Amino acid sequence: MKKSLFFKNAKLLNKKFDIVPLMYGSLGLEYITGEDLNADDIDILIPQQFLNEHWNEFKNVLEGEGYTLYDEHEHTFKNDDVSYSYASIEELEIFGDIKISDINEHHDSDTTFKILTLEQYLKVYSTSIKDGYRINIRQKKDQEKIEIIKRYL
Repeated sequence: MKKSLFFKNAKLLNKKFDIVPLMYGSLGLEYITGEDLNADDIDILIPQQFLNEHWNEFKNVLEGEGYTLYDEHEHTFKNDDVSYSYASIEELEIFGDIKISDINEHHDSDTTFKILTLEQYLKVYSTSIKDGYRINIRQKKDQEKIEIIKRYL
């Protein structure tokens, strides 16, 4: 269900802002592995400019489409009890040593989106388990994801 919600959101971002969003987090890993990882939210990476200088326009369009701003600091909206969190795609270069130009672009029906490869996900989760918040809160889940990725590799 969350995948179809991501695609609905991605289509909106394609149409209104010419954004090609990246399906990130557990949902993205579910998409490329076919594993059910019980993604509890939808993590989406977009260009930084929409979280900074175009934030008000971005926020207004989403709110006009029925999304409710839940946490402005985290750029999180809710729609039908599902959380959509937006973050900067540029942070992948610093955080995961992943060049944006190396991220694959895909098409699903009339929607364009990006998705990380298994190798790129391994970089992200290997880095994330060293992060303070994730060590205390998410380490076990992150380690399980690393094991899933390694199994597929």
